Amino acid sequence: MILSGKTALVLGGARSGKSAFSERLAQATGFERHYIATGRAYDDEMRERIVRHQDDRGPSWVTHEEPVELIRTLREIDGPERVVLVDCLTLWVTNLMMQGEDIPTRSAELAAQLLGLEAKIIFVSNEVGLGIVPENRMAREFRDYAGRLHQQMAAAADEVFFVAAGLPLRMKG
Repeated sequence: MILSGKTALVLGGARSGKSAFSERLAQATGFERHYIATGRAYDDEMRERIVRHQDDRGPSWVTHEEPVELIRTLREIDGPERVVLVDCLTLWVTNLMMQGEDIPTRSAELAAQLLGLEAKIIFVSNEVGLGIVPENRMAREFRDYAGRLHQQMAAAADEVFFVAAGLPLRMKG
């Protein structure tokens, strides 16, 4: 598949293939590739996972590690002939929650920001609303914040994909 619009949202479950699909979309543009990593390494397993992802991408990507100030980083690296892959929005939401941020406001700001950027941008996020209702308040709040963010981003994005078992389904665009 080829990214036909300027912005895309790629949703899927854990290990669905959404990151690999997004990387292929970015590579197919032929543009200078930038990767914004929102994850934080709190333990050895996550540190190993991050290194594995970096190795898989290879040296042709410029990596920006930014767990919270996603909007600022998008503005800083914006430019024509660039593609930016943000992986992932659910980790961004987690980081905002851990810092006590106003997530509805930050989500609306991110969606609104898309209109003014020149780069092609691909957002990756975990679809967390397809399972059972979480048993605790924080998990339910996380699910709700992520679901609302996904709705805002899907409305603002030119294209939306859902990936399951490595197979992308175009939902918009």
